[in-house]
Amino acid sequence: MEIKHFSKIAIRDNKLVKLALKGDRNAYAQLMKNHEDALYSMLLKMTGNSQDADDLTIEAFSKAFKNLDKYTPDYAFSTWLYKIATNNCIDFIRKRKKMTYSLDKSYPSTENQKLSNILDSKTLNPEQYIILKEKIKFLRDIVDTLKPHYKKLVELRYFKEYSYQEIVTELNIPIGTVKAQLFRARELLYNILKNTEEKI
Repeated sequence: MEIKHFSKIAIRDNKLVKLALKGDRNAYAQLMKNHEDALYSMLLKMTGNSQDADDLTIEAFSKAFKNLDKYTPDYAFSTWLYKIATNNCIDFIRKRKKMTYSLDKSYPSTENQKLSNILDSKTLNPEQYIILKEKIKFLRDIVDTLKPHYKKLVELRYFKEYSYQEIVTELNIPIGTVKAQLFRARELLYNILKNTEEKI
């Protein structure tokens, strides 16, 4: 039952959340499209740094999608999402003040990982191969919703299979940044895929 005081946008999002919880992958992509720009703008104002805002936007969606089953429609999805993003950003700012970021910080390895490896595929029969191709197409659609910088990074690593060093050279960013951002992107893709697979 939809709450009467909700705006049309909130009602639209509520319907998308219900679809996502039923395993509709396109609903996740649409929720990102609906809120990514506004969420990024808010985080940019909080951090004053476009790269941090990009990273925190990805993290906010990842955490929201991971915990989507905990969302209750008593209030708008955007309110819940922005609360997650705000709390995450405040934690980030506090940690940044307490520590110096190391470019050599290690992250869970993605070395020699093709996009198909994210899907934990082993020996595939023809039917499984078709399913795998559908998953990769779906992940491409999600990647298309990311900000240009993140989209480029994921495409280079997982679709063009660049090494970390080749990405560093191509994008002129530190290797620590490359690893950290790819880790965030993988978390986002994994959480969406995991949620939809559980419902299928």
